[in-house]
Amino acid sequence: MSREPDVGRELALQHGLTGEEYERAVAALGRTPTYTELGIFSVMWSEHCSYKSSRVHLKNLPTEGPRIVQGPGENAGIVDIGSGIAAVFKMESHNHPSYVEPYQGAATGVGGILRDIFTMGARPIASLDSLRFGALDHPRTRYLVGGVVAGIAGYGNSIGVPTVGGEVAFHPSYNGNILVNVFSVGIARRDKIHRGVAAGLANPVIYVGSRTGRDGIHGASRLASSEFDAASESKRPTVQVGDPFTEKLLLEACLEAMKQPGQVVGIQDMGAAGLTCSTVEMAARAGAGMEIDLDNVPLREEGMTPYDIMLSESQERMLLVATPATERRVRDIFEKWDLEASVIGRVTDTGRVKVISKGRIVADMPAEALVDGAPRYRRPSARPAWQETVQALRLQEVPDLADGNEALIRLLAAPNLCSRQAIYQTYDHMVRTNTVVRPGSDAAVIRLKGTERALALAVDCNSRYCHLDPAEGARLAVAEAARNIACAGGVPIGTTDCLNFGNPEKPEVMWQFEESIKGIAEACRALAAPIVGGNVSFYNETEGKSIHPTPTIAVVGLLEDVRGALTQWFRREGDLIFLLGDAEASLAGSEYLALVHGREAGRPAAVELAREMALHEALRGARDAGLIASAHDCSEGGLAFALLECCISGPGGAVGAETRLEGKGRLDALLFGEAPSRVIVSAPPESRARLEHAGGSAGVPVRLLGRVGGIRLTVSVGGTRVVDLDVARARSAWSAALEEHLRG
Repeated sequence: MSREPDVGRELALQHGLTGEEYERAVAALGRTPTYTELGIFSVMWSEHCSYKSSRVHLKNLPTEGPRIVQGPGENAGIVDIGSGIAAVFKMESHNHPSYVEPYQGAATGVGGILRDIFTMGARPIASLDSLRFGALDHPRTRYLVGGVVAGIAGYGNSIGVPTVGGEVAFHPSYNGNILVNVFSVGIARRDKIHRGVAAGLANPVIYVGSRTGRDGIHGASRLASSEFDAASESKRPTVQVGDPFTEKLLLEACLEAMKQPGQVVGIQDMGAAGLTCSTVEMAARAGAGMEIDLDNVPLREEGMTPYDIMLSESQERMLLVATPATERRVRDIFEKWDLEASVIGRVTDTGRVKVISKGRIVADMPAEALVDGAPRYRRPSARPAWQETVQALRLQEVPDLADGNEALIRLLAAPNLCSRQAIYQTYDHMVRTNTVVRPGSDAAVIRLKGTERALALAVDCNSRYCHLDPAEGARLAVAEAARNIACAGGVPIGTTDCLNFGNPEKPEVMWQFEESIKGIAEACRALAAPIVGGNVSFYNETEGKSIHPTPTIAVVGLLEDVRGALTQWFRREGDLIFLLGDAEASLAGSEYLALVHGREAGRPAAVELAREMALHEALRGARDAGLIASAHDCSEGGLAFALLECCISGPGGAVGAETRLEGKGRLDALLFGEAPSRVIVSAPPESRARLEHAGGSAGVPVRLLGRVGGIRLTVSVGGTRVVDLDVARARSAWSAALEEHLRG
């Protein structure tokens, strides 16, 4: 202790606390904190752990519903899927670590979200990712893509959890701050769910998993809760190092320990802030206290101080509470799996977390003050002056389309629209043999073995829409994710989010965040898909330049019969092609406008949530009645590009289609304009009358576009053929484009 720095206001500022927060910490203790206590305050009151800038707004999200078993506040959310089974899911970010060290940042992001799932007593069955990189001509982008993709594959493949879908986008706003968001879902028996609580006076507190090292110290406070600058490379030591093989052992050992009722009282991942977060949060949730002795913590490095041990974010570690009667059995289980298992403390009734090292008290702190007593701010919020400028779109200055073929060819090879198979083929998406719909369709579908049910999974966000109109962009993200679930044949039953924004101390960023929360809340209520939990990631900016606001949405849907799962590609020659929804669309915020004309402008076409819900119900009704063979959301790239995807995205090769569109106004808007609440379906000719009747009954327009067949995609408008492409050649170019972009 004599070698530790003197604690005062200046040292607190270096730890990321404000002067006012330091005084608040002193008041909570009634004295000056020790050096270890200052470190604990700095991580627990960091933006990453405390959500001090977002809590006042997150309470406006809908979090209740008939299927909700566990909402926000635990390691993961839980929804009931029937027959005594629950789905456990969560999405998290690992943005800054992945920019500093892409392989380990992405890998440990996967490991962390998987631990959030199995700490609830659930076996992870699938993961998806949502990735944002800078422009492909930025000198760092290709290196970051390679490292992140390898990290996700290396960890997920090794632990045996399939990566079954996701999304990838490129934009200059992410040049200095990429986004790596990972979603995972697991399955548990409802009667065997575990939570992160330290209950039961004198119950033993057991440390399990890997030994503690110095990796990740201050990852939550200094790396995840601050902006990047020119010195960001120096933060590399705060990135954790993962070991998926140890995580696999930890997963199996935890599930075995939790199998017997009452054997494990509470359990929590040592994630952000490591041992600090798990001890403090488990005690606070139970209204209890905890006393731990750091001399019993397994270490892998010599000379580690109490400060180091409490703040380390070494991976593959869990903290659990057993009972005196089950302690030995629990330790035996972990030792059988060749994992450390050490009793490091006991549950108390003091409401305080007491930390002892070498027989001395190095920290003695009220748990409540560190968790619910953390600062909460209603940051200043103001609509930025530039918002009016970017929303202005003068189409009279934009020439209309001259060549539909040329534009469609440019779109199919565009970084944001071409096939992602160069990435997802790196992942193992078939391990455990539950994957019914693989990557490449609107939503992944995972079979629930032993039942006829399946889960449909989708992640979505169009950050350009959110930049142009944050509230509408967030509504559209929820609507598209839910629409993708409907296209697979599922009913949305729960939502999780990963809210990625810039510096919350800037009024314009806080305005974007508030508007996005409003949009998410409205859409989730209207589409009956409540929020069960999520993640907020602020300070995603470098040298004062913020990313586009990116509220990533993940929706979980339920299929009562897995045999009814749909995919996006045309299946049979001779089937008719229909558009469910309106043909009219807008160029505002479209991929076409950005790619062909270099403009990001306008207000994205608004979603009418009642019409969106009607579309989903009509789509599922048509599927249940056996009327349709495929369904594909019409989103980025517009109607013509969606038709092309239906022709070229199937595993069996390309198939042609002859189509006709009716519309007034600009040709480019008809072909490539974007709008919500539109789905392309294919159906046998004998289903036409019933499909049109079903759509009419639901108030959903059903328009015949053409027929599947041949070797070309043709699109005619007003008797003029405006698109005529060889689909085999288009498929080849679309499939190879991303790999070619990444090769430069």
